[in-house]
Amino acid sequence: MSLIGFYPGSFDPPTKGHQDIIQRSLMFLDELIVAVGVHHVKSAYLTGEERVQLLSVMTEELQETSKKPIKVVQFSSLAVDAAQAYGAKVMVRGLRDSADFSYEMQMAGMNRAMANGIETLLLPSNGDVRHIAAKLVRQIEQFGGDISPFVPAHVVDYLRAKND
Repeated sequence: MSLIGFYPGSFDPPTKGHQDIIQRSLMFLDELIVAVGVHHVKSAYLTGEERVQLLSVMTEELQETSKKPIKVVQFSSLAVDAAQAYGAKVMVRGLRDSADFSYEMQMAGMNRAMANGIETLLLPSNGDVRHIAAKLVRQIEQFGGDISPFVPAHVVDYLRAKND
């Protein structure tokens, strides 16, 4: 029986911080589902399809290196319900700071109460990407700033082409 992890998020856009968490979570898991949350009440910068496409490119190399399967999917339900639907036993979450820790601890408890058998793996971000937040990347990009230190090259290229 393989241990399947579920990494939900908005990934709007996918960042080097997300890449770090994906890569490091594979040390503990046999398979990873990277799940793009698409919710009708939230307005996203990129469509769900665009985020799936960008994450798929990002995870190709990680999958080859790790020799472990990585699927990129969309979901529009509770993350814990989507995780169960994919057979995941581990919810993967990244931590940048103490605010993330407080929120994620609360979510871990709620998820466990809703779906007994799903545990949460909290991974602290590496120091070189800890400061990266997709919201800040969007703001920098929208004002014409250089986002290349914060996102993979293919994301930079995609956003430049999209906004030209």
